[in-house]
Amino acid sequence: MVARTRTPAAPRRRTTTPGRVALAAGLAVPLFGAAALISAAPLPPPLGACTGAACPNPFPGHNNGPFAGRDASISVFTGGGFAVRGRAAEAEGQIVVLGDISVDKTGGGSYNMGVAGVGSRVPPPDGTDFVTTGGTLTVGTGTTLLVGEGDPAFPAAPSAWGNVRHRGATSGTVSIAPNGQSIQDDAASDRYAYLRPLVTDLSTCVAAATTTGTVTSDGFTVTFAGDNTSARQVFDVPGSIGTADRAVDLVFTGIPAGATVLVNLMAPDALINTNTGSALPGDQLTGLGPKLMWNFPTATTAKITGGAQFQGSVLGGNPAGTTTLSTPGLDGRVYLAGSLLHDSPQTGVEIHNYPFNGDLPDCESPSPSPSESESVSPTPSPSPSESESSSPSPSASSAHPSHSTSAPVTSPSTGHSHGPLPSTGTARLLPVGAAAGGLLIAGGTALFLAWRRKGRHS
Repeated sequence: MVARTRTPAAPRRRTTTPGRVALAAGLAVPLFGAAALISAAPLPPPLGACTGAACPNPFPGHNNGPFAGRDASISVFTGGGFAVRGRAAEAEGQIVVLGDISVDKTGGGSYNMGVAGVGSRVPPPDGTDFVTTGGTLTVGTGTTLLVGEGDPAFPAAPSAWGNVRHRGATSGTVSIAPNGQSIQDDAASDRYAYLRPLVTDLSTCVAAATTTGTVTSDGFTVTFAGDNTSARQVFDVPGSIGTADRAVDLVFTGIPAGATVLVNLMAPDALINTNTGSALPGDQLTGLGPKLMWNFPTATTAKITGGAQFQGSVLGGNPAGTTTLSTPGLDGRVYLAGSLLHDSPQTGVEIHNYPFNGDLPDCESPSPSPSESESVSPTPSPSPSESESSSPSPSASSAHPSHSTSAPVTSPSTGHSHGPLPSTGTARLLPVGAAAGGLLIAGGTALFLAWRRKGRHS
């Protein structure tokens, strides 16, 4: 069987060559909200891999040098709100929030969006929307939101500039690099509304994939043992990784070169507490990062903490959930159907813009009913009191079972009852968009979107 995802309203399926969709001559269709039949299963633009004409290959490691390229894909998406608290510092890349954005740091200071002082140094293209919110944008007293990078005193210096597009009101200090604008737009996030149910469906699909390996813990190290064969390595964790007072090490074995690695944390209150991840060349997690996905399919509260430069992307499927990030750095995409809380008592907590280049399980999607593609109303950002409750304290029922035993955490034979991984020969229906959005393909033009197939890893 295959898991199914729901996508926004789209044309009926065509008997087109898998991986391509043709727009009939004489038909003008917005690229955002259109649909494509694809035979492989990477994340569809504007999610996942870097897009645009200036994508660096490879992406550079952490640096504070000149801009290494431009990335038109979304780096951080939330279907709910995005709140910044504590001493969080930066979120690099394009930020899209359907709900409210609230930036209120402890003791004041600045928070960067779009450009990081130290990160991949791959911002969105100049003149695009660096920050989009379907709600309000509120910056607390003593805090400054910096968008882009540029100094009016040095106009010849390299800069990266973009807009802040907002539906609701803005308040507080928002400093936008020269040429960027603050744009009030009643339809600011409408073209991205379909991403919220899509993220939920993708997260559900990933969680339904048959496990290919086992997860064990001795209380100090959690080991993910793959099967040495599959191009997609899938692991299920029924509880948490680490505890509130103990960070554990992470080790992956049996992972073929080039494989996608998917880790599903199945608990409603899920925690990852680790110091593993340096972002340095030669580190195992640095190598896995571009094809490593951490998935919280149903979690109401999820938290990633510890002392790591955390590697890999994060997927959260619960629209009512809140995910808290408090590691010194996270290198990857963050795609949540719910809300994001960027919060930590330590200084320099950052989200760095790095792509997800892996393949997810194939999921075939039926056309949705009109009600499934309606716009989502803004979701309030977490309040400071919610910040305290969003840090889960693992209980006996949700804590990692093997913190006191070396027995496997999960078994590949009992993880699911849905059968083997679906074949990537079956096309699935997914939306295709451009981060710049609104592009129209007019009559007489055929658009072919070619997608990579599963076999490219072999």
